[in-house]
Amino acid sequence: MASHKSFLVPLFERAKNVTDVLILKRARAKKWQDRTLKKMLFHARDTQFGKLHQFESLLIAEDTIAQFKKNVPITDYEGMHGWWQREYSGEDNVTWPGSTKYFALSSGTTQGASKYIPVTQDQLKSIARASRRQLFAIAKTDVPKDFFTKDYLMIGGSTDLNFDGQKYSGDLSGITTLNLPYWIERFAKPTEEIKKQKDWHQKLEIMVNEAPKWDVAMVAGGPAWVKMLFERIIARYNLKHIHEIWPHLSVYTWGAVSVTPYKDQIDAMLGRPIYYFETYLASEGFIANQTKLSSEGMGLVFRNKMYFEFVPFNQQNFSDSGDILAGAVALDIDQVEAGVSYAILITTCAGAWRYLIGDVIQFTDLDACEIKITGRTKQYLSLCGEHLSVENMNRATKVLGQSLGFPIPEFTVRGLKHEAGEMGHRWFLAYPNGVAKPDAAQAQRILDEALVELNDDYATERQHVLKRMELFWMPESDFLDFMDQRGKLGGQAKFPRVMPESVYNEWLSFLGSRYQKDTFA
Repeated sequence: MASHKSFLVPLFERAKNVTDVLILKRARAKKWQDRTLKKMLFHARDTQFGKLHQFESLLIAEDTIAQFKKNVPITDYEGMHGWWQREYSGEDNVTWPGSTKYFALSSGTTQGASKYIPVTQDQLKSIARASRRQLFAIAKTDVPKDFFTKDYLMIGGSTDLNFDGQKYSGDLSGITTLNLPYWIERFAKPTEEIKKQKDWHQKLEIMVNEAPKWDVAMVAGGPAWVKMLFERIIARYNLKHIHEIWPHLSVYTWGAVSVTPYKDQIDAMLGRPIYYFETYLASEGFIANQTKLSSEGMGLVFRNKMYFEFVPFNQQNFSDSGDILAGAVALDIDQVEAGVSYAILITTCAGAWRYLIGDVIQFTDLDACEIKITGRTKQYLSLCGEHLSVENMNRATKVLGQSLGFPIPEFTVRGLKHEAGEMGHRWFLAYPNGVAKPDAAQAQRILDEALVELNDDYATERQHVLKRMELFWMPESDFLDFMDQRGKLGGQAKFPRVMPESVYNEWLSFLGSRYQKDTFA
């Protein structure tokens, strides 16, 4: 039977023959970025933010880019909060022209209080454009011709947004799902009833019930939640693998968190290999996406109303706690180097100006402007100069899992300063269902050796100052239940890899209700 989605097939067949014009080479990227910023300055010149920072005069300056960096300071959520609060209260033309109807709720992984980040109509259009480009990249693989006539399962936040009479707020994935363009809305799953569900457990149960009715070719969502859904479906219908129910499943796209701790577990639930495509869609905008299967990183999304800057993540620009220092220098796309860690700044069509998003990246391919996320500015462990990144942690836990014969589904770390100046790291690791609790001493030795091999600074400090390393095993359910208790199940929520003090205290209190009093003393 002909599908109502068949009109897409010619479009994506043409995309297979398009040259890589979307992957702008570095030299061209600088020109495109300069044009983008000037257009944004012109567009926002009459906003309250634009008037204060003299956008009108920037447009006629001899060097608009340099003057922009002088007039507009580097900022973060705290710096933009006052401006965005005025927009949330109903003011128009504050940081971007017009009024803002939607606000993404985000607490990231390091802070407890929710952030309200504006999502303008211009930004929704830019996200749609970037999503279309991602599909073009998928079209260039050897996915079956009828791939574009199948269902796409999008596992995101609830589309039943909070409404105060003027503004809507909720998970960004819920906002974008509610505003899907017509060309993808027709074949997006789950159904509207399921999309509105706020209770993750109920949402998951309904998706499991509906799974046999769908012919899923692509899944998009956080790795932890996709893994959980696959497990439930396989158990419910007594399947050997997920391809028994979804034989056309060919592509999985994810973002916001490393897939490394989950990939082996997802692969084990497949009947055949599928393509993995990474995206970098933050609450503040669509930043990058993987354009080729062979790419180690994701290509920055240019020509899409976003301007990028890069601050070297070093002691000259950041404090040991990850706070940006006065006088920090931000570089343009033509000034960056491969293999160097940068905190990324974005200027967006949602009214974020020179905004420190909190992610740390490295360039994996300068010519293609491809990056990989290596951590967060406030999720590095550096008590005494060990500079341990989340990427180091992901790779080390993968080594540990391979040594023990099972994947590590979740983990978190807390740096501690003990009495007499002694310092150390406290690790909490999850073991998967069906696996006996592993030996902590053996795991500690393997993990420590892997980190020493991966990070020279860590190796040095382990010999001198970083004397203590503690490791605790617990079932994966403890991590999931903690997320549930905090209202962070599903959507874009993710478990913090490095715990800030406030969340760590919550975590200890939670564990205290499950284990003996002195277990984590």
